[in-house]
Amino acid sequence: MIRFEQVSVTYEGAPAPSLQGVDLVIPEGELTLLVGPSGVGKSTLLGAVSGLVPHFTGGTLRGRVTVAGRDTRTHKPRELADVVGTVGQDPLAHFVTDVVEDELAYGMESLGLPPAVMRRRVEETLDLLGLNELRDRPIATLSGGQQQRVAIGSVLTPHPRVLVLDEPTSALDPAAAEEVLAVLQRLVHDLGTTVLMAEHRLERVVQYADQVLLLPSPGATAVIGTPAEIMAVSPVHPPVVSLGRLAGWSPLPLSIRDARRRAAPLRSRLSTASGSAPSNPTGRPTASRGSGGGAPVAGAPGLLARLLRRRGPSPDPAEAAPQCPATVRNLSVRRGRVQALHAVTLAVAPGETIALMGRNGAGKSTLLSALVGTVTPTTGEVTVGGRTPHRTAPPEMVRRVGLVPQEPRDLLYADTVAAECAAADSDAAAPPGTCRDLVSALLPDVPDDIHPRDLSEGQRLALALALVLTGRPALLLLDEPTRGLDYAAKVRLVEILRGLAADGHAIVLATHDVELAAELAHRVVILAGGEIVADGPTAEVVVSSPAFAPQVAKVLAPDPWLTVRQVAEALGATEALDAAEAR
Repeated sequence: MIRFEQVSVTYEGAPAPSLQGVDLVIPEGELTLLVGPSGVGKSTLLGAVSGLVPHFTGGTLRGRVTVAGRDTRTHKPRELADVVGTVGQDPLAHFVTDVVEDELAYGMESLGLPPAVMRRRVEETLDLLGLNELRDRPIATLSGGQQQRVAIGSVLTPHPRVLVLDEPTSALDPAAAEEVLAVLQRLVHDLGTTVLMAEHRLERVVQYADQVLLLPSPGATAVIGTPAEIMAVSPVHPPVVSLGRLAGWSPLPLSIRDARRRAAPLRSRLSTASGSAPSNPTGRPTASRGSGGGAPVAGAPGLLARLLRRRGPSPDPAEAAPQCPATVRNLSVRRGRVQALHAVTLAVAPGETIALMGRNGAGKSTLLSALVGTVTPTTGEVTVGGRTPHRTAPPEMVRRVGLVPQEPRDLLYADTVAAECAAADSDAAAPPGTCRDLVSALLPDVPDDIHPRDLSEGQRLALALALVLTGRPALLLLDEPTRGLDYAAKVRLVEILRGLAADGHAIVLATHDVELAAELAHRVVILAGGEIVADGPTAEVVVSSPAFAPQVAKVLAPDPWLTVRQVAEALGATEALDAAEAR
């Protein structure tokens, strides 16, 4: 179905090809998972299948890519539209219409399908993806995860023979992600659709894959094989594979069920080694840990902490934040017909990291917006650093609260990294060079003159984080911070945030990434329908939740283990884990 013949892609001005020497066949009617670290050319490979590379992105494509016999060098994306459906990382860039139902119908209308066929397929897709209640909603009013489902639905309705998906579950809650993956499986198994999907959250998808295509490093030869074969050698792999490597299981497990079948001896070893529970089961901060079982802070976070302490004038004691960086009392927010939040009460302590979790549309982003002051409460009150955010001028709030939004590019307006840093220094009244030092700590070797749009997703996140940290806010808010990050970038982010929490910054992050919550959060707050339905220490909340429990917790239940690192520490095997992760 998809054939690559010695394919290389080089972009203008790039010192080396983004993709080199790819020569393989992706079989028809199978789900192929594309994996590899950030920056190895995964999005370029997907673009070569859809025709976006080189017709839209520019650059030089050498070799040949054929899809259902059509050469993508001579067929532009619109000439492949009846064969290939594509969803990129940014769903907003995908939309053409304003309303959900119209968006689902647009692709079919462009292909000239009969109205009766269009109506039937729209109804089927609304049901498949759980979108029926949203059919009349303006797309702009939907949450990021809801928009992702609409984008996926809009390419399903024309019934393409090939689906190309870039991070399709990155903005979805666990239940919605499972629904989407179940739909993709049905398309593969029942209709013979060929699915090529890149995804960083391998814990969600690897067990569904028929084949895994690995790009191990820039310029390295692509490898394709069964999931078990590739996960044994892949530099990126989900926690259940890391646990299998640590425990010495062969073959490596790919699913929770596989791992649980082999876990009894490991549970016994852990019970003997540690008295049947992690040393820090609640996830509250201890002298050596910044999260529920994570590694001690080291490296970049320590540098960040020193930079944040050293740079800029000390706050006036009279202006210093109170003991509680943020309090929310009986907060309700209504947006048009939607009750986004109802009677929410929350307090955030210094040095505390809180993970806001819940299904798409539960109110997580709205709560962050209320804390930063971009949303006005309908009833109730919000206090941050002794101020009411929506009534306080932004310059006064810079040192009290900062938000890294779901799309970091929303904070990036300048043409170069240097210009972004200069503007951040000016906005925060910080000495020149403050932001640049933070960028250097977060993004080594990133030049001043590079355009932010030319950075990877993880690099843009790090730049946006540096811009926000220039003001040294007592409260840091992050909305889906691991979207688009591979495991190595996520580890670096976790270390950075641990260092900030250890230095007294309060952190609230809205996330669907249960593994991030397990690694980082002291406390988990679950929202549903705009209300808080659970609030407590991470281990207590996530272990009891089938939807929000991390992989290790599911494998080793009922004991409250959350992370592979916790297990390695209990077994005295952290060196073995580090060696295995380095392979």
